[in-house]
Amino acid sequence: MKFEEEPLNKSDESIEEPTADYIEQVYFDLSLKNISNVGKTSSISLYDTSSEVFTFVDLFAGAGGFSEGFLQAEVDNRFYEFIVANDINENCELTHVARYNHQLGLDAKFLCQDITEPDFLDNLLEKIGNRKVDVVCGGPPCQSFSLAGKRKKFDKKDDLFSHYLNVIKELQPKYFVMENVKGILTKEKGKIKERILKEINSIVDVNVIPELMFFIKKSGKLNIQNEFLIEGLIKRLDIEYCCKADKQDCEESFIRFVETKFRSLSPKIFDYQTSKMDENVSTIRHGFNVLIRSKAWAKLSKDIIKEKDFCNIDNDFFVDSFSRFLTDISPYEIIAKIEIAFNSLKISKEYRGECDDILTLLRIYTYSFDEILAYIYSLCDEEHKEKLNNIAENLRLYRIKKPFIANASNYGVPQNRERVLFIGCRKDQKFISEIPPTVGENEKVSVFEALYDLDFIGNNQEAKVYQSLAELKGSNNLLKEFKPLVKKRAADGKPDALKGKTFIEWSKQGRLIDRYRCNRKSFYVRNTDELLKDEKEYGSLHNHKTSNQNESVIKRLEVILREGGYKEAQPKLKQHGLTSKKRNYNVLRPAEQSPTIMTISDDYIHYNSPRSLTVREMARLQSFDDSFVFQGKRSTGGNNRKTEVPQFTLVGNAVPPLLARTLANEILKVIK
Repeated sequence: MKFEEEPLNKSDESIEEPTADYIEQVYFDLSLKNISNVGKTSSISLYDTSSEVFTFVDLFAGAGGFSEGFLQAEVDNRFYEFIVANDINENCELTHVARYNHQLGLDAKFLCQDITEPDFLDNLLEKIGNRKVDVVCGGPPCQSFSLAGKRKKFDKKDDLFSHYLNVIKELQPKYFVMENVKGILTKEKGKIKERILKEINSIVDVNVIPELMFFIKKSGKLNIQNEFLIEGLIKRLDIEYCCKADKQDCEESFIRFVETKFRSLSPKIFDYQTSKMDENVSTIRHGFNVLIRSKAWAKLSKDIIKEKDFCNIDNDFFVDSFSRFLTDISPYEIIAKIEIAFNSLKISKEYRGECDDILTLLRIYTYSFDEILAYIYSLCDEEHKEKLNNIAENLRLYRIKKPFIANASNYGVPQNRERVLFIGCRKDQKFISEIPPTVGENEKVSVFEALYDLDFIGNNQEAKVYQSLAELKGSNNLLKEFKPLVKKRAADGKPDALKGKTFIEWSKQGRLIDRYRCNRKSFYVRNTDELLKDEKEYGSLHNHKTSNQNESVIKRLEVILREGGYKEAQPKLKQHGLTSKKRNYNVLRPAEQSPTIMTISDDYIHYNSPRSLTVREMARLQSFDDSFVFQGKRSTGGNNRKTEVPQFTLVGNAVPPLLARTLANEILKVIK
């Protein structure tokens, strides 16, 4: 993809901001949903004729860790254009719009919508327009991973992974990346990981499906001569082959095909009275009716789940009955009941085989494509298994062997944060299985390197400007002790004594490539209304405010800090009456990397002061540039945690930008 426009230096100070009066007039004319289109420069060219630009979409974007990393990536004049981000929360949208539209002047869109909504995909495609998407990244919440047909919780996060893959199937990007916690690999004894790989392998190149259909039609290649099964397999493959608009018709056609077989078989396996009175026969007949109406049941299920969440039904007398009903109307459970009903009928041996064929096709109806291939493979004789393997290899649109475990500290992030990456590589692209580290074990960025210049505030204080090293609160001795830790580095953390900068210098200067830099000052707003009214708080330093902790908490933190850890401090805490029900406190070690940064700042104790961390300090440990401002509320609590995404949650849930940057660069090296 080449752009022919003339290059433009975005740092040119001659580009003027619109006047406040003009902005205010425009803002009041537009709704909240259109805020990503205001307060920006006009559409401008960023690319010269030698540039190669690849597009990306960020799903479950949160604050924008993936987005930041991709905009920092550049290899041999190849870089990324940001098309669309998506998340369900308004503060994610506010932070995105403030950063990418208002501050950087980009035309990136934001879709604030639940990915499970029926019109989500249509709305996403509308935002994308006529552009091809090269890379999709995102991290469906770990709660969403479950085994199909065995879901019990039924909340709004249920199986978001499948909806993520539906987007992949529609967009068919050259690469996609799915990020999650390390625990996903062992969840349900590894079955979840296997399911994820199976579902990815089930994304097919529909243009190859006719070849598989032809293979099956030549029934001599399979160890069956059963025309009903052959035709049923073809109809099942037709569901995968048809376009999205026709999928429901294809699914209904499949079920009616199987139902017709049952109707023709009925007079042979039971008499008239049984057909009218027997509960098993009614179960089979009504089961087909339910399966034919699967779309209506799916909508009903989604509405019930939404209402269940709205009413906070969980851990109460209601939850089991709701879950039982939602389980019972799933296709898996309907087919299971049909199978029980068949097995309860007294069917003669002569017709048992035909009944088994009906049940086989019903089970195949719920199979992933990978499972369908496995079934066809089981029917092949040895002579034709190799032929089917060749077809299957060509059918799979994406190649992936296993997930990759990435520790953020290996990529210049001052944090031991292990995450799992599933990297899907389209079959016409070079295979990527892992991301080589940018720093060695002895080159990693330390906590001290990342934070020492921010150590000038105490309990319940806020700073909006940096201070000189001489003004740092109690850090002079530490500066002398840990000065050898401070290294000149490249942007990716690799030591570079000649041309490098310190981690702090990079944080203040920013790591965005030159095309995306601009001279607009960073700003903070409390909510969307302030953004619309242009009530921005400008400053050189943002999000650097400490919590207001009471005297007993401060004393507790002092003891833990002095003793070197929460566990080690237990005797002293008990002695001074300072024990706490809190599960853990993590004391930062200045010469090491921090533990995984989560969403609650009170879980961490600063290495030099008896206090928790600020949002900005947590952002540094995540490798966000200081110019990236986390908008909206600083924190929240109680039931609000279910719906609100304040600053601490934004930063704690984010993908570290430097990890995303390395991944993005690795793709740029090989993408065609």
